[in-house]
Amino acid sequence: MTDLDKLQRVLAAEHAAVYAYGLIGARLSGSRRQQARAAFSAHRTRRDRLHAMIAEGGGTPVESSPSYRLPFPVSAPADAVRLAAHVEDRLSAAYLELVSARDPALRRLAALAMQECVTRGYSWRPAVPTALPGMPARPSPSAQSAQPARPQQDPSPAGDPASSDPSGPPPAN
Repeated sequence: MTDLDKLQRVLAAEHAAVYAYGLIGARLSGSRRQQARAAFSAHRTRRDRLHAMIAEGGGTPVESSPSYRLPFPVSAPADAVRLAAHVEDRLSAAYLELVSARDPALRRLAALAMQECVTRGYSWRPAVPTALPGMPARPSPSAQSAQPARPQQDPSPAGDPASSDPSGPPPAN
């Protein structure tokens, strides 16, 4: 994948973020609405910058869609907050892909943008964030079953250490 392809993907993700924050802001009030407005503005600015970079590089910037499919219904403030965190996670993933660009200036832009998305995403979450953005907070059931079994008590008679040692009995003195 070329650097231009990666930029186009990030631009498409920023288009979706601008759309989503329009919906998010409509469902919130007070300080949360102000937070959504600030995020909307930040993503719009970043989108416009990416659009200009692609055009200046001779590419045709990907256009926004007239609407986007949401990952879940957004009908209450709690849904809007959850969507905002989701949007920032998705953008972090898009910028993570751009970090592998050949151009060092693009890698820097991607790293800084990803940092902003992660920080903004944390601001939408409860006080106890996940250890690593994009990773599940708790191990999945399959990961839990892959854990090594706890050693069982020695089943040998009278607790004889020699009979429980898989390498055999200790050498005689």
